[in-house]
Amino acid sequence: MSERLLLVLDEGTTSTRAMLYAPDGTRIATEQAALTQYYPAPGQVEHDPDEIWGRTLACARAMVERAGGADRIAAIGMANQRETVIAWDRRTGVPLTRAIVWQDRRTADLCGAMRQAEHEPMIQRRTGLVLDPYFSATKMRWMRDHVAAVRDAGDALALGTVESWLVWKLTGGVHVTDASNASRTLLMALDSCRWDDELCDLFGVPSAALPQIVANAGMFGLTDPALLGASIPICGIAGDQQAATIGQACLDPGDTKATLGTGAFILRHMGGAVPISTHRLLGTLLYRVGDETAYALEGSIFVAGSLVQWLRDGIGIIDAAADTDAIARSVDDNGGVAMLPALAGLGAPHWRPQATGTISGITLGTTRAHIVRAALESLSHQAHDLARAFAADGAPWRLLRIDGGMSANNWIAQDLADMLAVPVERPADVETTALGAAMLAAVGAGVYPTLREAAQAMRSPATGFAPAMAAERRDRRLARWHALLSAC
Repeated sequence: MSERLLLVLDEGTTSTRAMLYAPDGTRIATEQAALTQYYPAPGQVEHDPDEIWGRTLACARAMVERAGGADRIAAIGMANQRETVIAWDRRTGVPLTRAIVWQDRRTADLCGAMRQAEHEPMIQRRTGLVLDPYFSATKMRWMRDHVAAVRDAGDALALGTVESWLVWKLTGGVHVTDASNASRTLLMALDSCRWDDELCDLFGVPSAALPQIVANAGMFGLTDPALLGASIPICGIAGDQQAATIGQACLDPGDTKATLGTGAFILRHMGGAVPISTHRLLGTLLYRVGDETAYALEGSIFVAGSLVQWLRDGIGIIDAAADTDAIARSVDDNGGVAMLPALAGLGAPHWRPQATGTISGITLGTTRAHIVRAALESLSHQAHDLARAFAADGAPWRLLRIDGGMSANNWIAQDLADMLAVPVERPADVETTALGAAMLAAVGAGVYPTLREAAQAMRSPATGFAPAMAAERRDRRLARWHALLSAC
């Protein structure tokens, strides 16, 4: 390892990881630690900010040791679960309450009231987003309304998403957020990439508590030398889905990727103009690097890998996620079983935060294989609805590049190709979220002059899956799915 390496901190929903990358994109090592999930009430999901920080730091230290010391690290890149909100005291760096996770639905009534007050058209026009508990602003408002420590913090209050918290802790007080994460808050004007004072007032979020918005690649701060043995520059930051889009080298208009993780998130590069959706998709900032600003349309499926986790941990019908490929292949079809996987409401393009999960078509002949297959099929059904919405917005998918943990399942990859009737492509290394953060860090640190050159040097080769399902069979599955959807 004669060349200096890139350290990536990839803070997800169920775990935090640190990874070492060589400048050619080779992943050298990984250290991972689980994050505790707290469910204080139905529809509520929380994390412990101190646990996020402590376990991220421990993973980072393990990778610095593996690299041979901090002087072997050229830069840090960071990717994170988006929309999750943390409040802390800027004088002490102590969190004021648990983090409210992106999956949390506690602000559904507030969103409904704001929608009834007809705020949504203005909000969508300025931010690209719809009114939904998914996004950060209503979580911040809830904290101020319900947590005395947050309400009483005054000028000491710091609010941010997870990357802001980690940068603050790593640097000893730098308060920044990158433009991709800021675009998910309902508080940033998408065209200017600045906090919108009117939106901050509408949601009751003090703009003074928010971080400075920065680009995705650059020099954002130096780590406290006491933490990792020496100061290391933080040079790349992006929300996990934008990072994955970069890691998939979706750098031209029309390029489309789907990350199949806890949820499933599909982004299509839309170029340099702010996208406007009329079919309940999201306009979002894809990246700001140098003089280039790129936007995307996004469709968000809230339950994907978490459904498989529920099959394993919730009802115990599988032993491991990897078993689902063989189980799905063990039957010819779903046996008439259909599943609506609304375990955290329904995301785009339906946006039904109050929806709950349903399994239909169960008979005495139903086996666990039919239920598992129906669960996997539900991902493709939701992806099909998104594909139809993207096409209606004038943004059809020509090729879908998939990544994330679920994409390693060959049955799922083929079913997506079949149900979408488009080719699907999967890179050899499906951890493209971390790879995208490494690419951004490489550009920010000057290892590569442009993001395109970083992607050309660092992206792994891919395997393709071609559509092979008869249209009649696809139509039968979709008819059953839409009947289930209409009944919820």
